[in-house]
Amino acid sequence: MNRIDRLSAILIQLQGKKVVKASEIAERFNISLRTVYRDVKALQESGVPIGAEAGTGYYIVEGYHLPPVMFNREEAAALLTGEKLMEHFSDRSNRQQFSSAMQKIRAVLRGSEKDFLEVLDENIAVLRNRTPQEDEFPNRFLTDIQQALGKQQVLQMEYRSAQNSEFTKRNVEPIGIYHSSNTWYLIAWCQLRGDYRNFRTDRIRNMQVSNTSYDKSRHISLQQYLEKYHSDPVPEHTFKVRFTLSVARYLGNQKYYYGLVEEKVCDNHIEYTFMNNYPLEYFARWVLMWGNDVEILFPNELLARMKELALELKEHYQV
Repeated sequence: MNRIDRLSAILIQLQGKKVVKASEIAERFNISLRTVYRDVKALQESGVPIGAEAGTGYYIVEGYHLPPVMFNREEAAALLTGEKLMEHFSDRSNRQQFSSAMQKIRAVLRGSEKDFLEVLDENIAVLRNRTPQEDEFPNRFLTDIQQALGKQQVLQMEYRSAQNSEFTKRNVEPIGIYHSSNTWYLIAWCQLRGDYRNFRTDRIRNMQVSNTSYDKSRHISLQQYLEKYHSDPVPEHTFKVRFTLSVARYLGNQKYYYGLVEEKVCDNHIEYTFMNNYPLEYFARWVLMWGNDVEILFPNELLARMKELALELKEHYQV
């Protein structure tokens, strides 16, 4: 990237955040802090009102705005891909907002970029098996949750836990949301339970953003919560198996899903060592699908269970 393009990009970065640290600029453009200081000074000398707070960072003086931003073809294509993903990995409220934003983006594109996106739109697809949405769960609350997070406001909601089918009314102080296993989760301090709770957003029936504020500094951050409650546990089981070369190539990413830690290639086979917290039964049934192209090396309990499963299959099909 030449310096003129970098200066423009730094200016856009400064407009996108209240305060930007010099280290953030340096990391984004892979430049030294000294170069950052020179670039910011060049922008200031060109008339851009950039302020600085010692030990904090740079900021654009209130009231200054850039002219409308123009997207290049690659940036527009990336945003289109994001729109396709949002259709499947977000709720109705966020999909509507993102679709509205994309319409505004398309409006400022040059004619050639618009034509490019129209062609590209027909050639990008995201496939996902979706579970049917129950009528009592409208799945439209991510926008409300984001508003409450940004303004530090208490959320009032009706929620059904996994333990029973009863709904409870909760007042919660949100600390963050995250996506995992095709589901969005809200992490919040529950005033009813007096502790942090993990709420599935697809189990929320009603929600309102209240006028009551809460003090964010009293709570841990989302990252701290995830590190505390979602850190990877120490593996309990070690499995060693040997696959023939003809089958090993078909394992693909499955081997990483089952906790691959070592892979040793021999003349006509590959030895794998897996460490995970899966029940022995779960791992045994996965290995069973590979038939006689796999050999159990460790532990003996796995070998014994494989023999039992093979016998069960034999008896099942003999009947």
